[in-house]
Amino acid sequence: MAWWIDYTVAALLVAAGLLALAGAVGLLRLPDFFQRMHPPALAITLGSWCVALASALYFSALQERPVLSAWIIPVLLAITAPITSLLLARAALFRRRGMAAEQGADAPAEPLPAPARRAVAGPTPAPLSSRADRADAPPGPR
Repeated sequence: MAWWIDYTVAALLVAAGLLALAGAVGLLRLPDFFQRMHPPALAITLGSWCVALASALYFSALQERPVLSAWIIPVLLAITAPITSLLLARAALFRRRGMAAEQGADAPAEPLPAPARRAVAGPTPAPLSSRADRADAPPGPR
């Protein structure tokens, strides 16, 4: 087997490990369930593609013919991971709404973190001023 195949396989496996580590850090650092879902899903998907590419490359070089059976796993992950994430998010959202309804509140049971509150509420609007107060306002109805 050629030396460059060994180094390429090693680099792909190290990249997969770093992606898994990044997903774990994202899982630990983010404050909300909905935010925690995203990094591991991306890291697992990209990491599985790296492992599958390393596996296909290694066993193709070892058997001296193309071995593409390793691609079944990441293809199935690419199909099922978004669906699973969507179903988990919907279940968590329905659970949050149900808990808020049981408490008799209109708001969710746990408050959104500050960045999510700003995104939901939108930017703070500027104070309204009359058109007559501004010198650069074009003439028109008030």
